[in-house]
Parts: sequence; structure tokens; C-alpha cells
Amino acid sequence: MRTKWCRAFPGLVEQVVLARHFVAALVAEKGPVADATLVVSELATNAVRHSLSGAEGGWFLVVVGFGDGFVRIEVVDQGGERVPHLCDVTSQEEGGRGLLLIAACAKDWGVKNWPDGRSVWAELAWEGA
Repeated sequence: MRTKWCRAFPGLVEQVVLARHFVAALVAEKGPVADATLVVSELATNAVRHSLSGAEGGWFLVVVGFGDGFVRIEVVDQGGERVPHLCDVTSQEEGGRGLLLIAACAKDWGVKNWPDGRSVWAELAWEGA
């Protein structure tokens, strides 16, 4: 990875829009702004809703890195009992399709587990190589 930026946000739903602005500003001249903001919005929302990051005093970290032909967006959360996974697209439940959207627009994506949390990342193709 040639260049990397990161920023921590309080684990509050209203911070997701600030995470989108952070990513959009970094990607604006280099690549897929719409896909990048979709990815960070879904990942940050999941961090706040489904991990300890959404508890009082919680936080999440957004990391944006640029490599040869891709931008990588990663959200680090404080972990929790639920493991990020793809949901059944035919499910009638409201929500639960964010990772499917990410998988559809990303070159690759994945989950890394850490002792005190996890990170979910996605790589998007870009022309700024």
C-alpha cells in the first residue's frame, strides 16, 4: 500500500456521515467516490449497530489506503458476539444486506479478527494507479 490515512470516530450513528465525508474527501480525485462512501457507510453502520463500538464510550476507526489500482477501505470496531457474514438475499428481514452490496461493488473484501475487536475491509478498483 503506497499511502494510508486513518481517523477514529465515536461509536455513534450520527458519526457515520462524518466517516462518509472523510472517505469522500480522500477518494474524490482518485476514484470511485460513490462506491467508497457506500462501503464506509455500511461498514461504519455495522460497527455501531452490531459491535461493542456502539456501546457507551465506544469508537470505530476508518482506514483508507491506496495501492496500485485499488483503494482499500477498512473499518476497525471493538468486536462483539455477532460475526459479519453475508445474509440470504431472499430473506424477508429488513436490513442485513449491506455486505452483499459491498461484495457486489468490491474487487475483494474480508474480515480480520483481533484480540480486542475486528476489522472489515473492501478493496475497490480505481484509475489513479
